[in-house]
Amino acid sequence: MTHRMTFHGIEVPAQPGQSIAAALVAAGITDWRTTRGKGRPRGLFCGIGVCFDCLITIDGARAERACLVPAADGMRLGDALESAEATEPGETPRDDGDPEPAHVRHTEAVRHTEEDGDGASS
Repeated sequence: MTHRMTFHGIEVPAQPGQSIAAALVAAGITDWRTTRGKGRPRGLFCGIGVCFDCLITIDGARAERACLVPAADGMRLGDALESAEATEPGETPRDDGDPEPAHVRHTEAVRHTEEDGDGASS
């Protein structure tokens, strides 16, 4: 049985046991969010849940790792940084007003510094 998900209105098929990231890549969708600093595309990178490049919104739940979540029939997928109405406990507003967990903020800051060349050079 093939699962059917939607990504920004596009139907994406997925095989049972396949991760959301694997299904998106198999459907030809290789990026589903962009970096804040320079708007660089991001999608699947490590594939094992170590990095945060594959963050995506799944059925309204923001910042889920697409490589770790199994695909299921009827899932709605979107941008991991879509706006939220309120900040959850333990989160602080980001520069654009969206909340983000502290561990993601730190990882994003390190990655943005490295990829955008905003930090001191060694």
